[in-house]
Amino acid sequence: MSVALAAVLCAGLAGCSATGGKRAEEARTAQTAGGKAAVNTPKWTFAMVTHSGDGDTFWDIVQNGAKQAAVKDNINFLYGHDEEGQRQSQLVQSYIDQKVDGLIVSLAKPSAMKDVVEKAEKAGIPVITVNSGAAQSKAFGALTHIGQDETVAGEAVGDELNKRGRKKALCVLHEQGNVGHEQRCDGAKKTFKGDLQKLYVDGTNMPDVQSSIESKLQADPSIDAVVTLGAPFAATAVKAKEQAASKAEIDTFDLNAQVATGLKNGSLGFAVDQQPYLQGYEAVDLLWLYRYNSDVLGGGKPVLTGPQVITKKDAAALQDFTQRGTR
Repeated sequence: MSVALAAVLCAGLAGCSATGGKRAEEARTAQTAGGKAAVNTPKWTFAMVTHSGDGDTFWDIVQNGAKQAAVKDNINFLYGHDEEGQRQSQLVQSYIDQKVDGLIVSLAKPSAMKDVVEKAEKAGIPVITVNSGAAQSKAFGALTHIGQDETVAGEAVGDELNKRGRKKALCVLHEQGNVGHEQRCDGAKKTFKGDLQKLYVDGTNMPDVQSSIESKLQADPSIDAVVTLGAPFAATAVKAKEQAASKAEIDTFDLNAQVATGLKNGSLGFAVDQQPYLQGYEAVDLLWLYRYNSDVLGGGKPVLTGPQVITKKDAAALQDFTQRGTR
């Protein structure tokens, strides 16, 4: 068992050498394809419930990480999602009723999730929060939070806009009521030396997103930067810019294959990556460690996976990873 754990830890850290890293990646791929666990612990069931809407590529990457860790850790992995807070809470309750062995939840709308997370704790089900809700995670009774500090990530965006000489930026919020999105824009406003305005759009309606950004750019040609808060919205912002004949730079939070291509060809300026694969992988792995050995990481503080500012010079190196759905 100790040998297997050592191998897994080495693989999780991208290998112990250049060739070891390659062999570790090949071993992980083979394990996943064959459905073979690296440990002989019981077949525990972990459920993840997020605030994702349908077709959100960010959460596909989170799931990829969680599923790979689940194979390694001999875990039965369940997944549910709903962008509406109350329905997300109901999904969590359904997994509590099923008496799962661990829960992973996002807290984009903390007030809707508070009671049900506390119910899980009272039922003896350990909870780890991911992505959203770092400020509320500990108070709600979660073991730890895995993700980026959204305010710090926003501040990084403001700093990057300053480096690029931008003077007027538009921060596009695609999900009203999401505390993390507000923190991103507020963080950017804090460090950006220019003028930053918020634009609220309906993220479930891409034509509406495009027309809203387009109208804003047409009405105010002085806007020289548009920041979207999710990778799927970056390409839509590029189309809006083209239709408005704007010279604004399009930047975004999060990374996927399309964003990597946009960075490489120059249609996007920069992206802020919070490593969603790592969020899913570590959430499952940490729940397994807790069940197996009562281990907890973070010391009461969030386990940070970002932010990392990605630019054109980084895109080529990351493109293969985005194509396979791990970045």
